[in-house]
Amino acid sequence: MKLDTQTLKANFGNLFESDLLQELSQVGNYMEVEEGFVLMRPGGYIRTVPILLSGSVKISRADADGREALLYYLGGLDSCAMSLTCCLGRRQSEITAVADEKTRMILVPVEKVDEWMSKYSSWKQFVFATYQKRFDDLLGAIDQIAFHKLDERLLTLLNRKSKQCGCTVFNITHEELSNELATSREVISRLLKQLEKLGKVKLSRNKIELLTTAKNQTISASV
Repeated sequence: MKLDTQTLKANFGNLFESDLLQELSQVGNYMEVEEGFVLMRPGGYIRTVPILLSGSVKISRADADGREALLYYLGGLDSCAMSLTCCLGRRQSEITAVADEKTRMILVPVEKVDEWMSKYSSWKQFVFATYQKRFDDLLGAIDQIAFHKLDERLLTLLNRKSKQCGCTVFNITHEELSNELATSREVISRLLKQLEKLGKVKLSRNKIELLTTAKNQTISASV
């Protein structure tokens, strides 16, 4: 889909100068994907860098045994620091990127990522801000692992999903949650049952409803 400068200005007018918007309209590609669409797998070469217009993308990394751990989520007007790093260094991807809901984005060719760094100050600021945001996300993830119990991390994750999608009901399995938190499905199932008894969530088949009483709260139940 061809991008027009008016649409880009409406989304990025406060971020990018007019010359960059004009060039983005010429080389950028619009893409719309459904929930579950895989944008990147480990070992692949990154040929485009996404800038999200709406929706969210989950970025995770697998260990040698294939167990995945959540790194961060991308939201509106976000880009992926890992993609930027790999394309600038001509490295293979080490992450998996999956659309967490219906997502709209603009794909920027990798050759433009480096070129625009020296050509447009607003692009350089955007790239640096992306790195800073992702660094903050990773620090938050480390804090969660180091200083919080798994029950607190689970509730934090559910609150984050609620904030991102603007909803309280998630079509997600216990297995998927266990992958994001790098633990077992049995542990997640037990914790969710505890949350349900405490009136924090309501469970049904492949669905979890975050109740109002649980929003932005933590629990004290132990693993």
